[in-house]
Amino acid sequence: MSNQGQLHHVEFYVNDLTVTRSFYDWLLPQLGYQLFQQWEHGFSYRLGDTYLVYVQVEDQYRHPSYHRKHSGVNHLAFHVDSFAYLQQLRDDIKKKGIPLLYDDRFPHAGGPHHVALYIEDPDRMKLEFVAPSL
Repeated sequence: MSNQGQLHHVEFYVNDLTVTRSFYDWLLPQLGYQLFQQWEHGFSYRLGDTYLVYVQVEDQYRHPSYHRKHSGVNHLAFHVDSFAYLQQLRDDIKKKGIPLLYDDRFPHAGGPHHVALYIEDPDRMKLEFVAPSL
């Protein structure tokens, strides 16, 4: 089977690499990612053939800062295996004080047939975790 068309990697510039690293060092292993690369100004995590790269933005490019409602990437969505796992992830996220989005409509904020959890990373990038339908 060819991997033509599959994502190879996605790279993000971040405002504070130390804060971002702490956040993703906890989150991505929860989803099965493994640390892939690290260097002075960045790091990456890999799952299968795809990896996510986080790089410290240079000072002269910090402003205007990222906002998901501007042109560009709005969010990343990750599969999770079960609703039970989604609930556990939600509990863990709450304990860590990570901002939840649309929590008043959990687990159907994306619609009545969409089971998901939404959060923000340190740069306010929206992350979505999608479980199989109930």
